Amino acid sequence: MGPAIAAAISLRSYLLVTALSGSQHTVRLIFRDIDLDHTWDIDTLPWDTFQRVQKRPTFRSHVTSLAPELLKAVTPYAEAVLSQTLAAEHRKVHVRSATAFLYLFLSLGSRDGPGFVYTLRSTIPIGAGLGSSASVCVCLSAALLLQTRGVVRPDPSHPPADQDQQVQTINEWAFVGELCIHGDPSGVDNTVSSGGHAVVFKRTDTKSAVTRIDNFPKLRLLLVDTKQPRSTAAQLEKVKSLRTAHPAMTETLLDGIGETVTCALNVISNDGFAGVGGGGVGGGFPDGLERLGALVRINHGLLNSMGVSHPRLERIRELVDYAGIGWTKLTGAGGGGCAMTVFRSHNEDENVRSLKQILAEEGFQTYETMLGAEGVGVLWPAVTHHGTQGDGAQEINQKMFEDALGPQEIEDVAGMGVRAIKGSWKFWHSAI
Repeated sequence: MGPAIAAAISLRSYLLVTALSGSQHTVRLIFRDIDLDHTWDIDTLPWDTFQRVQKRPTFRSHVTSLAPELLKAVTPYAEAVLSQTLAAEHRKVHVRSATAFLYLFLSLGSRDGPGFVYTLRSTIPIGAGLGSSASVCVCLSAALLLQTRGVVRPDPSHPPADQDQQVQTINEWAFVGELCIHGDPSGVDNTVSSGGHAVVFKRTDTKSAVTRIDNFPKLRLLLVDTKQPRSTAAQLEKVKSLRTAHPAMTETLLDGIGETVTCALNVISNDGFAGVGGGGVGGGFPDGLERLGALVRINHGLLNSMGVSHPRLERIRELVDYAGIGWTKLTGAGGGGCAMTVFRSHNEDENVRSLKQILAEEGFQTYETMLGAEGVGVLWPAVTHHGTQGDGAQEINQKMFEDALGPQEIEDVAGMGVRAIKGSWKFWHSAI
């Protein structure tokens, strides 16, 4: 398998942790964006099984697989969230989310600790192939590790090696959550969600390698959600069938896809290539963005030739090409989900607004975001400028957090929006 680039986007998942009074020895998980809300009695959870099997692993235990006995112990408690009024696919999402939370809570928490409410919100489209589950697992991992002092809050004065170790600890436990949700994840999504920026990923039959891309430029993107359900397994089966029927041609296409990635790495590694805020995209390398854009277009064309695109994805590409604002490709495994457009360096705002209006009229959801964003961070204390009348700093409470409507309101409440308090969010930094 050839190399692939995975980069963090500035859309995020957020977790608010609220302490309960001493008399409430319960743990509650709320995830409004998937309509999940369930409370467990802490004392009745299978602590004995986890302590016997894990023998209380250190926070830096390198966990690469789930213990079948622990998964079996958690399953009845996770299935307690089931509602027969939900569709089967929705119920599956609830159970897997609850499984990930409980497995992490029982691995990292304490039966003698106080009760808490864990409230999740996400601005990332759910189930669209953008790593929403990984970002949620990173939130849960970071919060539980902070609560149990497995990591400390990020501080620029901490040595880089210490910060890197903290990110790796968060990342490894987030991977455990991903194992609960996906069974056999690559580990790329949680790595990018934890460390931010971008990595090169290469997987062989025997191992996987993830390497950080130094000085990855921040690039403006338009993400477009097709609203078309997708199945990674189905897309992989298409490629497998093509390889069986036309092995030589399929290998040529796969080699071509790998070559577009290698060429893209060469382009963005050029000292003159700069992203947003770096003297303009392209900087001293004026044709850098054009070259990168051409590679994005070629990459999509090769993927389309392998049958993993979708008419909705192709419609987005047609509309973007006609508007002339950038270069478009499918994301993830294709077959639906999202398309991403790398913006040209000098687009007229009116052209972008017009395109977004056309896309909305055809049933697509658009998100303007940034590629190469920061990874996991902490807002402490949890205060934000919320309101439209120039209000002062206000503590983020659970109701405010739950009631936020849409990505913009969620970001405003979480202190990442236009009224964010400068420097309030602190991020760990990783060399991966």
